[in-house]
Amino acid sequence: MSSCIRRIAISVAASTMTVSLAGCGMLGASDSSDDASPSKGDDITVGLLLPETENTRYEQFDHPIFEKKISSLTGGKGKVAYANAEADEKKQTAQMQKMIDDKVDAIVLDAVDAHAIAPSVRKAKDAGIPVIAYDRLAEGPITAYISFDNELVGEVQGRSLVEALGDSRRSAKIVMMNGSPTDPNAKQFKAGAMSELNGKVTIARSYDTKDWKPDNAEANMAEAIKELGKNNIAGVYSANDGVAGGVIKALEDAGVTDLPPITGQDAELVAVQRIVSGEQYMSVYKSYPQQAESAAEMVVAHIQGRDIQFDALTRERVDSPTQQGVPAQLVPVVALTKGNIEETVVADGFYKVSDICTAEYKDDCSEIGLK
Repeated sequence: MSSCIRRIAISVAASTMTVSLAGCGMLGASDSSDDASPSKGDDITVGLLLPETENTRYEQFDHPIFEKKISSLTGGKGKVAYANAEADEKKQTAQMQKMIDDKVDAIVLDAVDAHAIAPSVRKAKDAGIPVIAYDRLAEGPITAYISFDNELVGEVQGRSLVEALGDSRRSAKIVMMNGSPTDPNAKQFKAGAMSELNGKVTIARSYDTKDWKPDNAEANMAEAIKELGKNNIAGVYSANDGVAGGVIKALEDAGVTDLPPITGQDAELVAVQRIVSGEQYMSVYKSYPQQAESAAEMVVAHIQGRDIQFDALTRERVDSPTQQGVPAQLVPVVALTKGNIEETVVADGFYKVSDICTAEYKDDCSEIGLK
């Protein structure tokens, strides 16, 4: 990662404030008229393949924002061919094959299984269709990658959990509820978290959550409670908000009324409400509009042969198991707690205060000054 992006990412995580990336020459790139006439016009079709619906972000933010930006960048002429695999890798393979058969101009891919999709990525390349990996680093000959700084996400989660445990952390037993083993991001989240947790807490149990499903997290947490005892769990590292929901349900079903600090990721509305009420300690806020819009800028620039603009949008380099030095853009993240809800998800237009502070949460919102 470049010093510019890393510096901004760490700064954002520490200060919990949003910043512009224009200083790194990234977000302003779409305004450039750097190249001569483009090699292809605005009448383009971009395939968008998203992985699942358990996480509400994909249907609520990524898909509509990406589609709107493609239309904006192409004067309303560009089209998006969209499909969601619903956590089924075989379904996604079939969806990708259809896009190859339909001869879309490019594919933006968020893989269900980063390894299993590699042959399809190769087929697309052989057909002359570039593939941009979105959110998860797919294997195979991808053209570029856009995601968040995943290790930083884990670091922010781990650091927040250690801080929440305070002086008791040395003797604290925690449970790690990681993400799906088929998602390469989950490994990076875990690595980042471990860099903060190692030597500071006792990791009593650790689980992977198949397909990121809350029900699977709930079952794993129920097993941990049975083995450790409901009163012997000082905190839970939860890789995202859906997983956190399953963890919380298992704890509450076991009769735990004073919930330990539980982390999350994605700033889902229900998670923000749980943070307000104190059920969940924190989440990681990631600007999906910034990610989706930058992906749209990236793919349009590449299709139209605007190489200088494309290079400006992909200044980082990452490695996958099958490819070294993939051009990339890594978007910074923010630790979301009770103290900065208004400055983050509300200020950025993710949610209105009225969305968060429904009747059930009205008193909790008043208590933290959210109104």
